Amino acid sequence: MRISSRYFLRNVGFGLIILIAAACVPPDTEEEFPDDEWYVEKDEERCDQLLSSAAEYYKNKDWKSTIRVYRMLTNDGCDRGNEEQVYQFWAIAHERQAQFDSSEVVLLQGLKRLPDDLNLYNRLAYAYKRLNKPEDEAYVYQDILDIEPENSETLKDLARVYGDMERYEEQVEVLKQILELEPTNKSAEGDLVLAFENLGLDPLDIYRTRFAHNPNNVSYGIDLADQLMRSDEFVEAIDILEDLSHQWSKNGAVSKKLIFKKLAQAYVENGQLSEASEAYIRLFEEDSGDFRTAIEIVSLNIDIPDFETALLWIEKAIEIAPENGEPLGYKGNVYYQASLDCREEVPNTDDKIVASLAQKYFKMSLDKGYRKFRRDVKYLDENADDLLFGLEDWFLLNDQSVSLKPSGDCYSWVKEALPKDPSWRQ
Repeated sequence: MRISSRYFLRNVGFGLIILIAAACVPPDTEEEFPDDEWYVEKDEERCDQLLSSAAEYYKNKDWKSTIRVYRMLTNDGCDRGNEEQVYQFWAIAHERQAQFDSSEVVLLQGLKRLPDDLNLYNRLAYAYKRLNKPEDEAYVYQDILDIEPENSETLKDLARVYGDMERYEEQVEVLKQILELEPTNKSAEGDLVLAFENLGLDPLDIYRTRFAHNPNNVSYGIDLADQLMRSDEFVEAIDILEDLSHQWSKNGAVSKKLIFKKLAQAYVENGQLSEASEAYIRLFEEDSGDFRTAIEIVSLNIDIPDFETALLWIEKAIEIAPENGEPLGYKGNVYYQASLDCREEVPNTDDKIVASLAQKYFKMSLDKGYRKFRRDVKYLDENADDLLFGLEDWFLLNDQSVSLKPSGDCYSWVKEALPKDPSWRQ
């Protein structure tokens, strides 16, 4: 049977009205919706997933994905409570991509959330350094110093930046702060000297002022003396070191030894060899077991020349280190230099006796492994007929003694006799 369209519309339409009406009737009981805690839990779960993904991408050095996820994190507010990790690692990811301008933006955003975070400040300073923005880099270091005024590493960075920008007056002030924290920092001292020179000032003024304000500071006094000697101001250096050397109650043993070494050096540079020798004698009194100090005294007295004093001190050195070849070699040198100083154009018998004593100790030194005077040994051996006392010289003597000493005023200090060589037969 054919259904007419009128019937269809009337009956089906009526049915739709009933369904719509039924749908509009409120339910008997209220439908349950998720509460706020459910949404918070879902947010935390998503944040944990994003943080985990970011960490994994960072670990695998997938920097683009790391950047993308950290951007999502912050957009979703997942950086709350994780700001230091998020902004630091996000910035590093940009650094690895050489995107230092983007790193700057991230770090500035992070510092709004964590205004005292030193890690973020340090990364920002690095970004400015790579972006060649020294002014901004300096401002960051100043911000760090507001938080940590005695951060010497940051002070060093700030001094470097000021130097690069040729802001030498500010560099000087920062370098002075560094030296207050690290008085023995030679690099900072050198930079300070250079900064003073760039300002057209005398670098010695730095050291004079510092020592003047701290006259009992041995290190400052020694530093000033060093700088004075470099400037050939030996007299002033000597005065300072002499004053320091007499402050017995204030200076420890190590400081006193260093003072005496510097004092001897200053006297040598000023051509005052006798005074230098006295300074080394004072040093030896502080440490009488150091045979090399005795050798320094020997060398100075050879140069004076005072061979008698030189011989006295080399005997002390041998007594301290009898098994060491070095003092024996220097005893040979005392005799050898004396023979050169006393002889005239043609060596006489006394000259040859003393030269032979020198050769004796040179060879003893060489036998103990000390080789400094090996060329002198070779030279004397090669010229033995002219320079050393030998069989022919002995036969020409009226006195056929088993040993001989030199005579004459020049060798009056030589008490040692040269023994007759057993191979010489009558």
